[in-house]
Amino acid sequence: MIRINTAARVTSINISGGGIPKRPVPAVLIREGGLEGDGHNHAKHYRPAQAVSLQDIEMLEELTREGFPLTAGMTGENIDLNNVNVNRLPIGARLIFEGGVEIEITRKRPPCYVLDAIDPRLKKAILGRCGVYAKVIRPGALENGAGVTVEIPVSHECLAEKV
Repeated sequence: MIRINTAARVTSINISGGGIPKRPVPAVLIREGGLEGDGHNHAKHYRPAQAVSLQDIEMLEELTREGFPLTAGMTGENIDLNNVNVNRLPIGARLIFEGGVEIEITRKRPPCYVLDAIDPRLKKAILGRCGVYAKVIRPGALENGAGVTVEIPVSHECLAEKV
Protein backbone atom coordinates (compact mmCIF):
# COMPACT_ATOMS: atom_id res chain seq x y z
CA MET A 1 0.00 0.00 0.00
CA ILE A 2 1.09 3.53 -0.74
CA ARG A 3 0.13 5.88 2.08
CA ILE A 4 -1.01 9.34 1.07
CA ASN A 5 -1.11 11.93 3.82
CA THR A 6 -3.34 14.75 2.66
CA ALA A 7 -5.24 17.59 4.25
CA ALA A 8 -8.32 15.38 3.90
CA ARG A 9 -11.05 15.72 6.51
CA VAL A 10 -14.54 14.48 7.25
CA THR A 11 -16.85 17.39 6.44
CA SER A 12 -20.14 15.69 7.32
CA ILE A 13 -21.42 12.43 8.82
CA ASN A 14 -24.96 11.64 7.67
CA ILE A 15 -27.61 9.14 8.77
CA SER A 16 -31.33 8.58 8.29
CA GLY A 17 -33.97 6.11 9.35
CA GLY A 18 -34.32 5.31 5.64
CA GLY A 19 -34.28 7.19 2.36
CA ILE A 20 -32.89 10.59 1.56
CA PRO A 21 -31.85 13.08 2.60
CA LYS A 22 -29.64 11.81 5.39
CA ARG A 23 -29.19 14.31 8.21
CA PRO A 24 -25.81 15.43 9.55
CA VAL A 25 -24.72 14.27 13.01
CA PRO A 26 -21.61 15.38 14.92
CA ALA A 27 -20.31 11.86 15.58
CA VAL A 28 -21.27 8.23 15.04
CA LEU A 29 -20.25 4.71 15.93
CA ILE A 30 -19.27 2.71 12.85
CA ARG A 31 -19.76 -1.03 13.10
CA GLU A 32 -19.23 -3.84 10.61
CA GLY A 33 -22.79 -3.28 9.33
CA GLY A 34 -22.39 0.46 8.87
CA LEU A 35 -23.22 3.61 10.79
CA GLU A 36 -25.22 3.20 13.99
CA GLY A 37 -28.69 4.70 13.52
CA ASP A 38 -28.56 4.64 9.72
CA GLY A 39 -31.44 3.02 7.83
CA HIS A 40 -29.10 1.70 5.15
CA ASN A 41 -28.92 -1.48 7.21
CA HIS A 42 -31.95 -3.23 5.66
CA ALA A 43 -32.51 -6.19 3.34
CA LYS A 44 -32.66 -4.25 0.04
CA HIS A 45 -29.37 -2.38 0.38
CA TYR A 46 -27.42 -4.00 3.20
CA ARG A 47 -24.30 -5.88 2.26
CA PRO A 48 -21.08 -5.83 4.28
CA ALA A 49 -19.32 -4.53 1.14
CA GLN A 50 -21.76 -1.57 1.08
CA ALA A 51 -21.67 -0.74 4.79
CA VAL A 52 -20.54 2.87 4.29
CA SER A 53 -21.12 5.27 1.39
CA LEU A 54 -18.75 8.15 0.72
CA GLN A 55 -18.82 11.30 -1.40
CA ASP A 56 -16.58 14.33 -1.89
CA ILE A 57 -17.94 17.66 -0.71
CA GLU A 58 -16.23 19.19 -3.76
CA MET A 59 -18.38 16.98 -6.01
CA LEU A 60 -21.56 18.21 -4.31
CA GLU A 61 -20.33 21.79 -4.81
CA GLU A 62 -19.62 21.05 -8.50
CA LEU A 63 -23.10 19.60 -8.98
CA THR A 64 -24.57 22.66 -7.24
CA ARG A 65 -22.76 24.91 -9.75
CA GLU A 66 -24.34 22.76 -12.50
CA GLY A 67 -27.80 23.61 -11.18
CA PHE A 68 -28.46 20.87 -8.62
CA PRO A 69 -28.51 22.56 -5.18
CA LEU A 70 -27.06 19.74 -3.06
CA THR A 71 -25.88 19.71 0.52
CA ALA A 72 -24.27 16.98 2.62
CA GLY A 73 -26.39 13.83 2.86
CA MET A 74 -28.81 14.77 0.09
CA THR A 75 -27.63 12.05 -2.29
CA GLY A 76 -27.71 9.40 0.44
CA GLU A 77 -24.04 9.33 1.33
CA ASN A 78 -22.96 8.55 4.89
CA ILE A 79 -19.70 10.47 4.92
CA ASP A 80 -18.66 13.57 2.99
CA LEU A 81 -14.94 14.25 2.68
CA ASN A 82 -12.76 17.03 1.33
CA ASN A 83 -9.41 16.69 -0.47
CA VAL A 84 -9.85 12.96 -1.26
CA ASN A 85 -11.56 12.56 -4.68
CA VAL A 86 -13.24 9.28 -3.75
CA ASN A 87 -14.62 8.82 -7.27
CA ARG A 88 -11.05 8.28 -8.51
CA LEU A 89 -9.89 5.91 -5.77
CA PRO A 90 -9.27 2.32 -6.88
CA ILE A 91 -11.13 -0.63 -5.42
CA GLY A 92 -9.11 -1.79 -2.40
CA ALA A 93 -7.99 1.70 -1.35
CA ARG A 94 -8.27 2.19 2.39
CA LEU A 95 -9.25 5.25 4.35
CA ILE A 96 -7.93 5.48 7.89
CA PHE A 97 -9.69 8.06 10.01
CA GLU A 98 -8.28 9.94 12.95
CA GLY A 99 -9.42 7.90 15.94
CA GLY A 100 -8.81 4.52 14.27
CA VAL A 101 -11.80 3.69 12.05
CA GLU A 102 -10.61 2.03 8.84
CA ILE A 103 -12.67 1.26 5.74
CA GLU A 104 -11.87 -0.22 2.32
CA ILE A 105 -13.37 0.91 -1.00
CA THR A 106 -15.35 -1.95 -2.55
CA ARG A 107 -17.18 -0.45 -5.53
CA LYS A 108 -18.51 2.65 -7.22
CA ARG A 109 -21.95 3.80 -6.12
CA PRO A 110 -24.57 3.83 -8.86
CA PRO A 111 -27.22 6.59 -8.87
CA CYS A 112 -30.47 5.49 -7.18
CA TYR A 113 -33.98 6.24 -8.43
CA VAL A 114 -34.68 8.18 -5.21
CA LEU A 115 -32.57 11.01 -6.66
CA ASP A 116 -35.53 11.72 -8.98
CA ALA A 117 -37.22 13.36 -5.97
CA ILE A 118 -34.46 16.01 -5.98
CA ASP A 119 -34.42 16.52 -9.76
CA PRO A 120 -35.27 14.04 -12.56
CA ARG A 121 -32.04 15.06 -14.36
CA LEU A 122 -29.78 14.34 -11.38
CA LYS A 123 -29.33 10.59 -11.96
CA LYS A 124 -27.83 11.23 -15.38
CA ALA A 125 -25.75 14.20 -14.21
CA ILE A 126 -24.24 12.32 -11.26
CA LEU A 127 -23.41 9.13 -13.20
CA GLY A 128 -19.76 8.28 -12.51
CA ARG A 129 -19.66 10.90 -9.74
CA CYS A 130 -22.01 9.33 -7.19
CA GLY A 131 -19.30 8.31 -4.73
CA VAL A 132 -18.24 4.88 -3.53
CA TYR A 133 -19.16 2.09 -1.13
CA ALA A 134 -16.79 0.70 1.47
CA LYS A 135 -16.61 -2.17 3.92
CA VAL A 136 -15.56 -1.68 7.52
CA ILE A 137 -12.10 -3.04 8.36
CA ARG A 138 -11.76 -1.52 11.84
CA PRO A 139 -14.93 -0.28 13.59
CA GLY A 140 -15.01 2.57 16.06
CA ALA A 141 -16.17 6.10 16.73
CA LEU A 142 -15.92 8.78 14.04
CA GLU A 143 -16.27 12.53 14.60
CA ASN A 144 -17.00 15.26 12.11
CA GLY A 145 -13.76 17.06 11.25
CA ALA A 146 -11.59 13.95 11.70
CA GLY A 147 -8.50 13.73 9.52
CA VAL A 148 -8.20 11.02 6.87
CA THR A 149 -5.20 9.13 5.53
CA VAL A 150 -5.58 7.28 2.22
CA GLU A 151 -3.73 4.07 1.40
CA ILE A 152 -3.64 3.02 -2.26
CA PRO A 153 -2.94 -0.65 -3.07
CA VAL A 154 0.14 -1.25 -5.17
CA SER A 155 -0.77 -3.40 -8.15
CA HIS A 156 0.55 -4.16 -11.61
CA GLU A 157 -2.19 -1.93 -13.05
CA CYS A 158 -1.20 1.02 -10.87
CA LEU A 159 2.48 0.59 -11.67
CA ALA A 160 1.78 0.29 -15.40
CA GLU A 161 -0.16 3.55 -15.36
CA LYS A 162 2.81 5.39 -13.86
CA VAL A 163 5.24 4.31 -16.61
